[in-house]
Amino acid sequence: MTSLTTMLEATTTPSRRSLRPPVTRQRVLLAAAAVVGVGATVWGAVHIEFTLAALAAGASDVQNLVARMLPPRLDDPARIAGLAGQTLLIALLGTVLAVVVSVPLAFLAAANTTPNRFVHGAARAAITFCRAVPDLVFAVLLVRAMGLGVLPGVLALALHSVGMVAKLFADAIERTDPGPREAVRSTGAGALRELVSGVLPQVVPSWIATFVYRVDINLRTSVVLGFVGAGGIGFALQDALRGLVYDKALGIVLVILVLIAAMEILSIWIRRMLLGPGSGGTVRTGRLSPPWTGERVARFGLGGALAAAVVLAFPLLHIDPVALLTSPWALVDVAGRLLPPDFTLVGSRLAEAIAETVAIGLTATAIGIVLSLPLGLLAARTVAPHPAVYWFARAVVLGVRAIPELILAVVFVAAIGLGPVAGVCALAIGSIGFLGKLVADAAEEVASGPREAVRAAGGGWWQELFSAVVPQALPSIVGSALYLLDVNIRTSTILGIVGAGGVGFLLFEAVRTLNFEFAGAIILIVFVIVYLIERLSGWIRAQVQ
Repeated sequence: MTSLTTMLEATTTPSRRSLRPPVTRQRVLLAAAAVVGVGATVWGAVHIEFTLAALAAGASDVQNLVARMLPPRLDDPARIAGLAGQTLLIALLGTVLAVVVSVPLAFLAAANTTPNRFVHGAARAAITFCRAVPDLVFAVLLVRAMGLGVLPGVLALALHSVGMVAKLFADAIERTDPGPREAVRSTGAGALRELVSGVLPQVVPSWIATFVYRVDINLRTSVVLGFVGAGGIGFALQDALRGLVYDKALGIVLVILVLIAAMEILSIWIRRMLLGPGSGGTVRTGRLSPPWTGERVARFGLGGALAAAVVLAFPLLHIDPVALLTSPWALVDVAGRLLPPDFTLVGSRLAEAIAETVAIGLTATAIGIVLSLPLGLLAARTVAPHPAVYWFARAVVLGVRAIPELILAVVFVAAIGLGPVAGVCALAIGSIGFLGKLVADAAEEVASGPREAVRAAGGGWWQELFSAVVPQALPSIVGSALYLLDVNIRTSTILGIVGAGGVGFLLFEAVRTLNFEFAGAIILIVFVIVYLIERLSGWIRAQVQ
């Protein structure tokens, strides 16, 4: 009887080992990737000599710089307002041009609409290249090819935006339901009608959201285009910083902050308006067209306003439409100057600059994660312990997002001197606005059931946070952190333009001295590094999720 009882207990009671997740090849590889990531971050910090002591030593310099910036002032408000409007139109026109290019490119890059595998691979490679090369690099090359002005800035924004817009457009196409396409095909319609009637209606909502979000991003990016002579309010900011008129520079930064914050709030409202429910009323039986509700009228009004703004942008920005139509020849000219890339000058100096760029990106990402996680969790409406805490955290995230990293780099270079430490500080602070928002969104999207269970068991706020919120949001947080690393590596390549370390200094010097073949070699090396990091990040995200 005793042996029978023992056998029953052994079969019904789970062992301690069964409660642990099994050791699989996937878990081993993820653990190895985590160890390599920590080791690479430590190497990066040591390589650029980033220490807490060096940071503390520069704290007093930052305080002195801030004191010189106060109180802010604007010498010519009308001129600054005009430049701010110019910056907004540059961002809008660049995004519209990116959409025009991205629509056919997305159909070629989507696996379910591409003609063949070769076209699919070529389209994906073109999209990845546009995303890997920073917009400021495009701007510098186009300014050298076309001269100073607004048009090079618009084209630079458009080219870099294709990397994101076309990718998200193609992903939306691949997620479409094949049923409507098959129905259209069964009527004998051609391939074009099949795409227009079977695919396009399904992806339009997602495409609209992507367009509005990209306008928001391009507005922040277009601010810094003036640093390389591509128009906008960034030119006035660079002029103030070059003249060491820091109080005037702070006044311009505050104008930029208000402009970007207002645009972000407007973009949220536009997304809700355009993508919200069409009508809450009753539709008459037999009616084949939707009623003209207030929301539908507002949507058409916004569409008309967008079209009018694009048309007015040409005379207001002094852009000749003929010059825009002939701009592809300028792009061909730029590409021809970069090819063939000259690797004969690749030596220890370039290798050191590339290593410094990677080290800046790794170190800044690690610091940014540490700073963003608590702030992002407190910026989640469902997690913050008090509404005042929520609004404060949201305000900090929004305020940091409104300041481009290059402007932060200028401030830190002026405060603590030239070198990669200033670049790390700029990217780390800038990471708060990017990763903090994504962490807040992930925390707000977790299921409420586990939180209620912890609360019912008598758990407090801390127990609820670490037992129910963080475990659910962890896959999204890991994915966002890896994407942040990708973004920071790309951004660190342009910080050298203001003396914040990295390969950017060599790249812009090569362009300034008309050594375009060497610039092409640098761009190609950076592209390969960014592409490899993107593929590695994609694999890790897939394994974690």
